Amino acid sequence: MTTVLIVDDQPMQRFGFRMLLESQDDMKVVGEAGSGSDAVRMTAELHPDVALMDIRMPGLDGIEATRRIVAAGDRTRVLILTTFDLDEYAYAGLRAGASGFLIKDALPEELLSGIRAVATGDAVVAPSLTRRLLDAYADHLPTRSGEDADPTRDPRLASLTDRELEILTVIGQGWTNAEIAGRLHLAESTVKTHVGRILAKTGARDRVQAVILAYDTKLVRPE
Repeated sequence: MTTVLIVDDQPMQRFGFRMLLESQDDMKVVGEAGSGSDAVRMTAELHPDVALMDIRMPGLDGIEATRRIVAAGDRTRVLILTTFDLDEYAYAGLRAGASGFLIKDALPEELLSGIRAVATGDAVVAPSLTRRLLDAYADHLPTRSGEDADPTRDPRLASLTDRELEILTVIGQGWTNAEIAGRLHLAESTVKTHVGRILAKTGARDRVQAVILAYDTKLVRPE
C-alpha cells in the first residue's frame, strides 16, 4: 500500500486528487495539506511514502517545503506538480530534492504511475527531460572556481571509480540503462549495479539527482 499526502492550496484540486487515488486498491491518502508549512509538519507526523506537492502556495511554497522534507531525512519522496513542464519552479523543485515532477494536466494514469514509480525509488522525470530542463536554466547552476577545473576533484566524486565516473557522465547526458549497456558493451544488470553504487557513494537520492550532480560538478556542460 502506497501512502500519499496531498499538498495543494486549492480544496477542489485536493478533492479531485483524493477521489482518483482512493479509487486505487494499492493507494491510501493519509492526509491533505493546504500549505507548505502544513506539508512539512504532516510529513513529519504521518511519514507518507509520497508527498504530492503543489508549487505555488501562499506562505511557505512547495519548493521550500520540499527542501525541508528532504533535509529532514524522512523516507518520504516528493513528486512536484507544476503548470508548465519547463519552468523555473520545476527546476527549483528538482534542485530542492524532489524525485521528479509532473504537469498538473497529466492524464490520471500518468499521475498514478508517477506516484508508484516515486514510491519505489525511481525518478518520474526521464533523464533526457531532466537534461532539457537543466539546459534551459543552466545560468542558475552554481559556479565553480575556474571554468576548466577538473570535475573529478570535486569531493562528491572522490570515491567513484573511473568506470563509475564514465557512467555518471553519460547519465547526465540523458542515456538510459539500455543505451549505456549497448554503447559501453556492458550487461544491463552490470549497469544497474554501477548506477546503484554511484547513488550510494554520492548520496544522490535517485537518477534525477544524479543528473543534477553531473551538471553541478561540470562532468556535463549545458549545450
